[in-house]
Amino acid sequence: MAAMYVDIVTPDDAALPGALLTEITGVYASAQAFHELTGDFPDAGDIRVPQVAAALADELSVPGSVVHLARVRGELVAVAVTLDHHPADPDDPDPWIGLLLVHGERRREGHGRALAGHLAARFREAGRTGLRLAVLDTDTAALTFWQALGYVPVDHRPDLRRGRQCTVLRLPLAASREGRAEAGAAAGES
Repeated sequence: MAAMYVDIVTPDDAALPGALLTEITGVYASAQAFHELTGDFPDAGDIRVPQVAAALADELSVPGSVVHLARVRGELVAVAVTLDHHPADPDDPDPWIGLLLVHGERRREGHGRALAGHLAARFREAGRTGLRLAVLDTDTAALTFWQALGYVPVDHRPDLRRGRQCTVLRLPLAASREGRAEAGAAAGES
């Protein structure tokens, strides 16, 4: 797999240009099955730029949120959203992955694994000791994916937006030098 470059968008950044929003919308629209599970869009088969712009604005309204745009050879292949802290639990010390989407035409190529590795390395380098995320209980493919990456279930609770049942998973980030090197290599870093 070619090296992955990850750019970030923070709440401090100006509005996203139209061409970039169109690219990001392509990633969102290609994840129809995921959006059918989440119900985050009124019509999972017809996701439009204004809807994605609103979703991203909502994500970026949370303090400490970052949107990660993963590119391979200039092509946007994946999008992730992270939070420095859980928005409703100030006692939770871990950052969170709020979303990770791989373009539907680029799945099964290792891009999700690489981006997940990049996110883990980023937080590990920042001195964080764990990384969490919540997966809808009905999304068995996502549960399998994250557990294969070493995330372990630590809680079961409803999500904040709609009260849907989720499994909370956590990846310990304190690792040996070898583990950090492997995570960096998975993210395409040298």
